[in-house]
Amino acid sequence: MSPTSSATSVPLIIPELVRLDVPAGSAKTEVIGYLAEVVASAGRASTAEGLASDARAREATAPTGIPGGIAIPHCRSPHVLAPSLGFARLSEPVDFGAADEQPADLVFMIAAPDGADDFHLQLLAKLARGLMRSDFTDALRSAATSEEVARIVTEQVQPELLAAEAAHAPATPAPEVQAAPAAAGPGRLIVGVSSCPTGIAHTFMAAEALEQAGKDRGVEVHIEGQGSGKVDWLDPALIERADAVVFAHDLPVKGRERFAGKPVVDVGVKAAVNDAASLIDRALAAIDDPAAPTVPAGAPGASGEAVAEEKVHWARRLQRSVMTGVSYMIPFVAAGGLLTALGFLFGGYDIGATAHTIVMGNSDEGLAAASLWNLPDLANPAYAAPHALGGSALAAYLGAVFSLLGGASMGLLVPALAGYTAFGLAGRPGIAPGFVMGLAALATGSGFIGGLIGGVLAGYMAAWLAGLSTPRWLRSLMPVVVIPLSVTLVVGTVMYVILAGPLSSLMSWLTTSLTAMADNGSAVILGVILGLMMCFDLGGPVNKAAYLFATAGLAAATTASYEIMAAVMAAGMVPPLALALATTLRPRLFTDVERDNGRAAWLLGASFISEGAIPFAAADPLRIIPPAMVGGAVTGALSMAMHVGSRAPHGGVFVFFAIDNILWFVLSIAIGAVITCAGVVLLKQMAARSHGDAVAADAA
Repeated sequence: MSPTSSATSVPLIIPELVRLDVPAGSAKTEVIGYLAEVVASAGRASTAEGLASDARAREATAPTGIPGGIAIPHCRSPHVLAPSLGFARLSEPVDFGAADEQPADLVFMIAAPDGADDFHLQLLAKLARGLMRSDFTDALRSAATSEEVARIVTEQVQPELLAAEAAHAPATPAPEVQAAPAAAGPGRLIVGVSSCPTGIAHTFMAAEALEQAGKDRGVEVHIEGQGSGKVDWLDPALIERADAVVFAHDLPVKGRERFAGKPVVDVGVKAAVNDAASLIDRALAAIDDPAAPTVPAGAPGASGEAVAEEKVHWARRLQRSVMTGVSYMIPFVAAGGLLTALGFLFGGYDIGATAHTIVMGNSDEGLAAASLWNLPDLANPAYAAPHALGGSALAAYLGAVFSLLGGASMGLLVPALAGYTAFGLAGRPGIAPGFVMGLAALATGSGFIGGLIGGVLAGYMAAWLAGLSTPRWLRSLMPVVVIPLSVTLVVGTVMYVILAGPLSSLMSWLTTSLTAMADNGSAVILGVILGLMMCFDLGGPVNKAAYLFATAGLAAATTASYEIMAAVMAAGMVPPLALALATTLRPRLFTDVERDNGRAAWLLGASFISEGAIPFAAADPLRIIPPAMVGGAVTGALSMAMHVGSRAPHGGVFVFFAIDNILWFVLSIAIGAVITCAGVVLLKQMAARSHGDAVAADAA
C-alpha cells in the first residue's frame, strides 16, 4: 500500500508525537532536530538524523515561520516510514523567520515518505487553513494533555478518522472539487483564487481568511487555493452563480478565463492574509457598481496564465523584467570581476597593458603568442610584466589569460542586462534586439543606464510586434526576421540619434568637474563626491564616470592619482559588503532571494563588484541607495584623508599587494559598510513597523 493510499486510515498524529511545554533548543535547527527525534522515537522514521537533515535542508530554501507564533517545518524524506505530524509546544519560543518577526511557540513537523507525491502539501493546506483560526491555535495553547492535542489536530487534518470511529464505519475520502450547494441561498456568493510563490502556507492561509471573513458577514465565499500540490478546483456551477471574484495571488491565475465577466478584486496574497475583511467588503461593493472592473474574457484557446500576464500592472511587469535582466547579469559580473582580480594577483596590477600581446602575440611586430610550452620572455618590453607574482613567466602568462577572460566577461555585463530585460518583457523575440541595444549603449558611452533604457524599449516594441495579428504565411518569419530587424532598426536609431548625445555629455561634464576639484587640492571633498557617485547608481553612468575618472588618472602615475583610485575602489566595495552584513545580522528584514544574494555579496564586495548590490537597490531603492551613498561618502573621505593609494584599477582586497596603506584601506571600507548597514536596517525596520501599525489599525 502506498503512503498516500494509507493516509486516510493511519492517524497522522498520535499522543506519542506530541510534546508540551518543552525547551527544544534556542535555534530552529535544534527544534527541527528535537522533533525529528520525537518522530523517530514513535517508530515513524528509521533515523532521526536523516529526517532532521532533510528537514533542515528544506528549511534552508525558505523559512517556515508564519505570523502568530507558529512554524511548520516539513519535508519528504526516505527516512520516514509513515506519514506523520509531530508537534511541540515550546516553553521558550524560537525564531523561524515569520514575517511578523514573532518567535514560534507552536511548531509542527510534517514528515512525509519520499514517495508520497504531494501528500505533505495537501496536509499543509489543511493545517494552514486551521492556523488562520484563533479558536484552533488557542485550543492548542491551552490543551492540557498530549491526547487532547492529538484530537484537536486530527479534527482539523483528518476529520474523517474521527467520524469513522464515531460511526464504526470506514472513512470516506474527501471530494475532489468544491461542489455547489444543493440549493442556492438568497445571499451573495463570492468565489476566488489564492496563490503564493511557494504555493504552501500563504496560499491556504489567504483562502481560509477570505472564507472566514465572508462567514462573519453572512456571505458565502469559496476560494480555490492554487498551491504546489493538487488543486481543489472550484465547481463550474459555483463559478457560474458567483456574484463577484477575489484574486489574492502572487502568481498568474490558472484558468482565469473561467471567471470572465465577473466583478473582480485583484490583489497580492498578503493583502488577503493581513486584511481579508476589507477585500470581501470591496467585492460586495463591486457587485452593485456598474463601473467596477471585471475579469476580461480571454481569446479562444488562450490560457489562463496568458490572460493573467496581460493584466499585470505595467509598473509591476516592468519591475519583474528589470529584475530578470539583473539576475542574468550578475553571473557575468561575478565571473569577470574575480577573473580580473586573479589576473592582477598573478600578473601584477599592470598586466592589462601587455595581456593581449602575451596571449595572442602581435604579427605586425613579429611577436609570437606565448603558451604553457612557450612562456613569454619578460625581458622583452612587449611582454613586460614587472610585477608578476614572484617574477615568474608562468605567473605572467596565467595573469594575462585571466585578465583577458575577465575583460571579456565584464564586457558582456551591459548587453546581458539589456538583452534579458527585453526577454522579460517580450520573451524570446526580445533577446536579440536587447543584446544589440546593450552593445549600442557601450558604443555610445551611455553605459548601464543606456543598456537598461535600450533593453526596456526593445522589449516593449518586440512585445507589441509579437502581439499583432498577422497572416499565417508571415507568422513563422516574425520571431526570426521581422521582430529582430524592426526592433533593432527603430530602437537602435533612437539609441544613437537621441540618447547618445545627452548621456555622453553628462558623463563628460562629470569627468571635467571632478578633474578640476582634484587640481584645486580639495582631496577630502573629492573623496566624498567620488564616494557618493560610486554608490548612486551602482554601475550606472554616474558610477562609471567616477571610475573612468580614476582609471584615466592612473596613466599619470602620481600619488594623487593612486589615492583617487583607492577612494573609488573602497567606496564601490561598501554597498555589497554592507548588504551582506545586513542580511547576516537581520535576515528577517529581507526576502529569501535577497538573503541568497547577500551571501554572494560578501565575495562580490570583496572583489570590488558594486553591482552585487543592484538586486537590493532595484527592489527597494529608497531604503538601500541613500544609506549606501552615506557609507560610500564616509569611506571615500577617510581613504583620501589617510592617503590610501591603489596602483590597480580593479580587484578589491585581492590586489592587496598593489595598495598603499592597506590598514586604512580596510578600515575605511569597514567603517563605511557598518554605517550603510545600520542605515538600511533602521529604514527597513521603520517600514516594517509602519506596515504593522497600519495593519493593526485596519484590523481595529
